[in-house]
Amino acid sequence: MKYPRPLPESLLAASFTLQQALDAGASRRRLRHPSLVSPSRGIRVSRQDTENGMVHDVRPLTHVTSFSAASHATAFLLWEFPGFLQGSNKPGIHISCPDTMAIPRRAGVVGHRGQFFDDEIVVLDGVFVTSRARTWLDCARKMDIDEITVVADHLLRIPRPEFEGRSSPHCTMDELEEMLDRHWGTPGIRKARLALEQACVGADSAPETRLRLALMWAGLPTAEVNVPTELSPGVVRQPDLGYREWKVAVEYEGEGHSDAEQIVKDIAREEDFSRAGWILVRISKRHMTTGAVTAVAKVRRALEQRGWSPK
Repeated sequence: MKYPRPLPESLLAASFTLQQALDAGASRRRLRHPSLVSPSRGIRVSRQDTENGMVHDVRPLTHVTSFSAASHATAFLLWEFPGFLQGSNKPGIHISCPDTMAIPRRAGVVGHRGQFFDDEIVVLDGVFVTSRARTWLDCARKMDIDEITVVADHLLRIPRPEFEGRSSPHCTMDELEEMLDRHWGTPGIRKARLALEQACVGADSAPETRLRLALMWAGLPTAEVNVPTELSPGVVRQPDLGYREWKVAVEYEGEGHSDAEQIVKDIAREEDFSRAGWILVRISKRHMTTGAVTAVAKVRRALEQRGWSPK
């Protein structure tokens, strides 16, 4: 059995374009060998590397077509946005190019074209991709307003440098507003504007945002989001949602709260709130089903205990 000549080392880690292979020294005959797969015209990948992941699949597509970038649902996944985007699980890589060019048409590609400003195309792990703010706007057309808000809160969130290695949010409110002003006629922009009106800086996770919105739509008072609160001299806690006037705090507890060490911390937190005369409402995933009815009821009861009543 005759084995093919090894590919240049620079081509071993991911899919590549024919031009990249030729520039690296591979022969045209080698590129026709059955050990390589052609997922789309002008692109090759080793049969052994077909499970390398989305970045490897997308990278050559943004190089083989000039001035193109991953966008829409593909960019949504590459940026690891939270929230539900309709159709994001369907096959096909979304590629956009400027509106002066033809829509990309090739196997495995969902083509788009539009107007792009210079800062709306960036590089992520060697892949040309629409910026976070532009991706947020592009995906708004296929999301409901609350899910657009979930992504906006994610972009606006103030990071924790000790855990994330960054001190600035992915986007500011001004940057998202400017994105809307630039593309005022694009589909989905009305929903994106409404979402930005109800977005806020401070939510730490998608479930927290969904909880905040559920309480808002239920007519409960507006809560403070992750605001440090002094419960007693030297004791400061930062509830996910806080109603300082009524001394009610709300915490969303994800899967990490089942860890033994975290359980001890949660007990200490609850004792701190109790000693200070606060009610701590603990919400989990099961309270958020069927439109968060149970979560809303729990928070409503706590507020009513403290004298709040709907106007």
